Amino acid sequence: MKSEDTPFEGGPLDGRVLPVLLGPTGHPPKVYRVPVPAGDGGPPTLLVYRRVEAGASSRLGLHQGWKYAYDPTGRAGKLKWPWSKPDPTPDSTPDATPDGKPRDTHE
Repeated sequence: MKSEDTPFEGGPLDGRVLPVLLGPTGHPPKVYRVPVPAGDGGPPTLLVYRRVEAGASSRLGLHQGWKYAYDPTGRAGKLKWPWSKPDPTPDSTPDATPDGKPRDTHE
């Protein structure tokens, strides 16, 4: 398998260049997760880095590679629309009681 030296920005890996395996399309993965073991034997901490464009040429605007930027939220890659739609507020739904709990409509 091919790998590419990819720079990391932000977070604990800031300034490091690590070899990252390329996928079948020749691109590194969109999300790079680094598990860091806890010193006390607890669950490992998961560092999440997202792939961003490293730059573009000044003349033609051509793509010049990839780099990884630290994602402090730490959310693993989630599917977008429609799964990430915000939940409606309790005030906007007619089926909600004043305390925000849904009404039982099967009565």
